[in-house]
Amino acid sequence: MSVDWSWERAWDALPFLLEGFKITLLATVLGFVLAATLGLVIAVVRHSGPKFVTVPLRMISEFIRLTPLIVQLLFAYYLLPQFSALQIGITVLGIHYSTYMAEVYRAGIDAVPPGQWEAARALSLPSTRTWRAVVLPQAVRSTTPALGNYAISMFKDTPFLFAITVVEMVTAAQQYGASTFQYLEPITLAGVIFLLASYPTSILIRRLEKSLAY
Repeated sequence: MSVDWSWERAWDALPFLLEGFKITLLATVLGFVLAATLGLVIAVVRHSGPKFVTVPLRMISEFIRLTPLIVQLLFAYYLLPQFSALQIGITVLGIHYSTYMAEVYRAGIDAVPPGQWEAARALSLPSTRTWRAVVLPQAVRSTTPALGNYAISMFKDTPFLFAITVVEMVTAAQQYGASTFQYLEPITLAGVIFLLASYPTSILIRRLEKSLAY
């Protein structure tokens, strides 16, 4: 196995990595949509739901946050063999990160001034309209930067999908290395692609934070 960099090997490995990147991107986008949606539902239910619902929901959320993602992936993979590995990976990523996003949403909901709630009650607005027109727009606006940071974290956690046989970008790099006995180029390129995809997003999130601060 050579440790000398070869541009020829790098170009040869690139198509394999780009195929894996498609899977990485798909898992991130669909997982984020699921996490953002489910997290909002969890936050709303925990804020206004009855105790017999909110207490078990809080316990389940804490259990998910306190157990490793890779263990959850393996558990779901062996428990649900009727689904594809990618479907399980996307679902587990979404559920795992929804518990974190729920806390972000909950902080945004708690930050809505009490006067806003009182004004909605004074106007006799229905509960659903109060949430839709008064509370959620303010809560989501204030939590958008934090949600963006979780999207980046999810993107960087997709290599864990290797545990359930999903060939995402890092696994594609390893497979190429195993077939050619040359790991330097594919692993390096995988890291560079992660950086090129994550860095612009992080800049956008910082700018968003600044714009929402004023």
